[in-house]
Order: sequence, then C-alpha cells, then structure tokens
Amino acid sequence: MPRANLKLLIACAGIFTLLLTVYNTGKCDLSRSDNNYNRDEKLPHLDSEFDGSVGFQPRAAQSYTHAKRTNKLNYEEIECVINGDYSVKGRKDGNEVYMPFSFIQKYFEVYGSLETSDGYERFSFHHSYQDDFPSGPQPKYSPSGIFMSFDLYNVEDRNRVKCVCGIEGVPISTQWDPKGHYYPIQIAQFGLSHYSKQLNQPKNKVKVLEDGEQTDISDWLLPDSNSEIRSRLDERTSIDNAVVEFKTSPDLKNPGIAISTNERKLSTLSMDLKFINDGSVTVIIKMGDGNLFRIHYVLSDTVMKLEGSRDLYYGLGASRKGKWFHLTRLLLTDFQKGLNLQYSKTRASRMKNAARISAICVRGHGVMDNVTVSAHAHMDLFYDAANYLVRHQDTQGGWPVMVHRKLIPEVMELEPGWYSAMGQGQAISLLVRAYIVSKDYKYIETAGKALNIFDIPSSKGGVTSKYLNVYDWYEEYPTTPSSFVLNGFMYSLIGLYDLKEIANGRISEKAEQLFNNGMRTLKTMLLMFDSGTGTFYDLRHITAGLAPNRARWDYHKVHINQIELLSEVDSDPLFSSTIERWKGYMKGKLSPHN
Repeated sequence: MPRANLKLLIACAGIFTLLLTVYNTGKCDLSRSDNNYNRDEKLPHLDSEFDGSVGFQPRAAQSYTHAKRTNKLNYEEIECVINGDYSVKGRKDGNEVYMPFSFIQKYFEVYGSLETSDGYERFSFHHSYQDDFPSGPQPKYSPSGIFMSFDLYNVEDRNRVKCVCGIEGVPISTQWDPKGHYYPIQIAQFGLSHYSKQLNQPKNKVKVLEDGEQTDISDWLLPDSNSEIRSRLDERTSIDNAVVEFKTSPDLKNPGIAISTNERKLSTLSMDLKFINDGSVTVIIKMGDGNLFRIHYVLSDTVMKLEGSRDLYYGLGASRKGKWFHLTRLLLTDFQKGLNLQYSKTRASRMKNAARISAICVRGHGVMDNVTVSAHAHMDLFYDAANYLVRHQDTQGGWPVMVHRKLIPEVMELEPGWYSAMGQGQAISLLVRAYIVSKDYKYIETAGKALNIFDIPSSKGGVTSKYLNVYDWYEEYPTTPSSFVLNGFMYSLIGLYDLKEIANGRISEKAEQLFNNGMRTLKTMLLMFDSGTGTFYDLRHITAGLAPNRARWDYHKVHINQIELLSEVDSDPLFSSTIERWKGYMKGKLSPHN
C-alpha cells in the first residue's frame, strides 16, 4: 500500500509539471508581437549593437539594430527646437529622440524610402542619389568605344527636347529658349548616345515592309482605281536593283497607299524615298483607347505643327522634292512630342506606352526602297548628328549657340553666337567616331577645324581663358569674369584626347598640345573644386565673389567618371586619391576638420 501511494504521488507531480509548461508556452504565444522591432533574430544588414554611450555621430553613426529589444517601444511626443528658430514634432523613447525623416531629408539633403524584401519592410537610407558605381574591372576607354555612360542616355526623350527635326535629323532644344534652337552639345550627345547604344545593345530586330524585290507589292492597299504601285529598276545604279514606284493623289484627305503593320516594339521607321512631285508619308498610330492618331511627314519647312488633336505634321524640307533621301524616324518619340503640345508630359508618356504602329501610308508620286520598322536605327541617327556638324560648322571652326545665356543674371551673361568648349569637345568625340566607322576623312577635317576655336581667348569670342594668366582653361560658358565650369572643361579634354589619338600630322600635334596644356591646368586647379563634402560646379565664388555653386550629386558623379577616364591616360596619383575621396562624399564621409 505505501508503494502504491508513492507511485500515485510521482504521477500527479509529473502531470502538474506538464500542465504548467503547456500553460506558460501558450501564454508566450498569446503575448508574442509580430512587430519587426521585437523580432529576436538579427537582420543581415545590421551588424553591431547601438551603444547609447557613444552618442549621435552625423553621417558616421554606428549601425542601430532594434533586434535585441524585448519590450514594445513606448514613444512620447516631444517638441524639437531647430536652431532656436522653429520646431518640429518628434518622438522620445528613453534617452533617444526620433525626428521625422521628411524633416531630416530636407535639412540634411539626404534620401530614403520604404522598401519591402523577404516579407519585411525596411527603410533604405542614402546620403546621395547617385552612389552606384560599376563593380569589377571596366573596359579601358577608347575613342572607338562607348562614350562615358552615354549608352544609358535617351537624349531625344528629354523634356527640354522639343522634337527631332525632320529636316536636319537632330534634336531641337528648348533649353533657354522655348521657341527652340539647335544646341551643339545636345546634338553631339544625341549622336554619341546612339553610337554607344549600338555597341552595347543586342542584335537589332528588323521587319522589312518593302524592298522592291523580296516583298509582295500586293500587300499595299490602294485607295481607289486611279492609284497605282509597281516595281521597277533603280536608276541610281547599274546593278539590277528594284524599287517601288507609287502614284496617288497627294491630298492629305486621301487615305494613301497603305501597308498594315501592328507593332509596338518595332517602332523605328527607315526608308529610302524620292518624291517626284508633292507627296507625304503618314504613320497611323492606334492609341490605347482605340482611337487613331496620324503623324504626317510632309515636304515643308515647318518643323512641327499639331492640327486638331489627332493630326501631327513634321516637315521634311521643301527642297527635298525630286531628290533621294534616307528617312529615319523614332515614331513613338515623334508621337509623344506631339502629345506634349496638348497634354501634360505624364499623360503623354502613358499614352505613348499604350500606343501601337498600325499602318504606313504614302501619297503623291514617288519612289521608295528599303522600307523597314525596327527596334532601333542607332547608326542612322549617329550619322545624322555627325553630318549635321559637318554641314553647319562655321568659318571659324565652331558651332555657335544662338541663344542668350544668363549663367548669373547681370554678372555672367552671353549674347547669342557664343561658343562652348564642351560643345566643341563633344562634337570632336562624335566626329572622331564617325571617321573610325566610315573612314571618311571629312570627319577628321571637320574635327581639326574645331580646334581653331581654342586659339581664341574667351574674352574675344573664343573659349580659352587664363587662370592667374598662366593656366589655360577651356570654358563651357566663356563669360567675363570666367566661370570655370569643371565638367564642361573635362569634356573638352576628352574630345582633344580622342582627336590626338586618331588623327595624324598637324591636327594630331595641335590636339595633343591643347590636351597637355589642359591636363596641366586640371592638375593645378582640381582641388579648388573640392568642398569637403562634395564638389563645386564652377568657381563663381572665386571669380565673381558670389556664394559657391555646389554640384548636384549627378554632376558630382560625372566629375568622378570624367577623372576616372582621364586617369587611364595619365596615372598621376592626384587623380586616384581624389576619386576615392569624392566617392566617399557620396556615402556621407566628410573631409577632416581642425
């Protein structure tokens, strides 16, 4: 009997222990919070505990993880007085004070956003918005290769581009003049971007609509019995090459001789064309709402005109009648530029993204060949820009900017007709590449003439100023007093380098002399642009006694990329140390103080 009582006592004790364990486990589950601040595991990107004794260290603070906190955060509202001038509402948790990021962002010019990954929401903080640089070894710069990061540029889509002119084949800029003008820098960048894209993008996709030989002209629909289309031999060559002749009324009310296509991605139209009399090409765009929009390319000197809400006209030039010419158009870009005339840019962009190319129509009497739609036609656009520069170089060797430029009103202003060393330099870089691809010496000759502008002092209408009457500086904006814009100066050096490497004889020698003089100046003046937290865009604070003009982070990144490029051809340790320090500024590292 005593032994049975002992067994019963042991069994009761075991059951009681089990029940107590189950109760406590359930209690823990019921009180558990899903708040990420109470999570017990350590987040992978947080690698150290916050030490409250260290205090707040701007831009170099230790990582602060909430992962070890076991209690819920109990905030108290607190007034934060800013420099004794105003206050914002903050929150207090023990000895720690939290201020709204909307205030922090504006006050310190920093950036951040809420992001979700792995099922958890985190806040991503960045000191700058341009802190991404390629990792690993990069291809060495070459005058025949990609220009800087221009393969990422879409110059024609910029808001300050009115349109790509059908007469000249290059962008018309509204920068500093809403009426529009031909801006040499923008034109050179347009050509360099398409050249760089050609090197960096996959093989093009092309759909042949008509080549006069392999295609069926019955695919073209005639509007009436008086219209006709036929294949015939090309009078331009002795080789048997067929072209397509079309004949119908030139009246724009005439639907035209049309071929259907239903394309979204293949939105670049290319064709060889000759109008024997008046004629036009019309592209039918089907919009997202099902309505049709018509883009008319006509023999007119009017650059662009919108009639009503669905008829857009681009002039191809009245003088082209009776002559063969090659037409390349970015159809959806043309479409969006027309929409910009009547809608907000945001709405126009949405409408562009929903549009499709429905049909191509021709009117009048003419001949056509090699009609295609494709994903791109980068080399056509590259040559359009290079050939514009050849046609429009003036007798001094430059490409004048025909707008009034107010760098600083009443202090640094330029009257229409000024030259830009940046424009000259980027034009040279474009022309050098045109020569490399085509072997046509006219491009090197044009680039060589462009050097003459560097011989003219900025005070006399050229681009070269002197620092301390010793060091040659090539001005992006040749103002008096000098502005010393850093990125424009280095772009001119890159152009001079390209030319000295590819040209021969006198042209190469002169480009090399100008390049060497400029590099000597860069090494002397580079650190004058170092602010200790970033860089200065120019030196107006020195030459005009005004407040410093800090470079935005995108310009600061351009400064770094330009120095990296120039350091490949000049290994001066000044460049490598400057690059490292300037990259650090983008991560919040400051130069030392006393």
